[in-house]
Amino acid sequence: MTISYDVLERALQSIKQAWPEAKPSCGLILGSGWSDVAEAFTVKSTIAYEDIPGLGAPGVVGHSGRLIWAEHAGLETFVFQGRRHWYEGEGWTPVSLPIYVLKKLGCTRLMVTNAAGGINSDFQVGDLMVITDHINAMCAHPLIGKANSIWGPRFPDQTYLYNAKLRDQLALAARKCNIRLKQGVYLAASGPTYETPAEIRSYKTWGADAVGMSTVPEAMLANAAGIKVVGLSCITNFAAGILDQPLSHKEVTEATRVAMPKMTSLVLQFWGEMAEAGLD
Repeated sequence: MTISYDVLERALQSIKQAWPEAKPSCGLILGSGWSDVAEAFTVKSTIAYEDIPGLGAPGVVGHSGRLIWAEHAGLETFVFQGRRHWYEGEGWTPVSLPIYVLKKLGCTRLMVTNAAGGINSDFQVGDLMVITDHINAMCAHPLIGKANSIWGPRFPDQTYLYNAKLRDQLALAARKCNIRLKQGVYLAASGPTYETPAEIRSYKTWGADAVGMSTVPEAMLANAAGIKVVGLSCITNFAAGILDQPLSHKEVTEATRVAMPKMTSLVLQFWGEMAEAGLD
């Protein structure tokens, strides 16, 4: 279940062969329900995940499964339209592949997005939350295994994992779009079951504001590789036990559909803020 670097390198070479001139400065990983945001970028070309060695089609509804070579506000960007998850059982290789490719091609900024269950009682369905920190409750870690220099030191520091400057730029973008942007701690559990009410009560005492099954592995890898990270969650439902009703993925996709105009405008404005501030 450790990362196969031979597979990652084959994936990289496949993409470089298809797009020899691609030099993305930014990356964007779109989580559940976020795929349509990609359509607002200027698209240069696309590759289906099935055509990238080691990646393969996403196994979750709401993940389109395409790598898009795109541009917005003058920033060349690789948009991963959907993600692979640890719970799909194929190990860390498909999860780590986007970060490996971005790092090797010179990317310096990454936005990771997700759909999340709200734990914080001040949140409402449809809120957008910038991730200030995270809790890894997956009982797994993508960097377990033989050390590889692409991830920097053997024991990467995570004190400033979610870049403060990028968070400030995202907050500025939200104000310009007249969007109420929440902030909080995102907790990642392994899935694929939703959490129990008892687990949610426990996570709340830990300081978690929202919960999901993704994002943290990619954020840890990107940070270790020296890529600056910003994270954005769409609160699509209340976590288990907060309301007296069962949870469903249909509820998640419906909430992101309703919030899509807000999600899209914020991402595009944020790209504009990054371009104006420069990428140094």
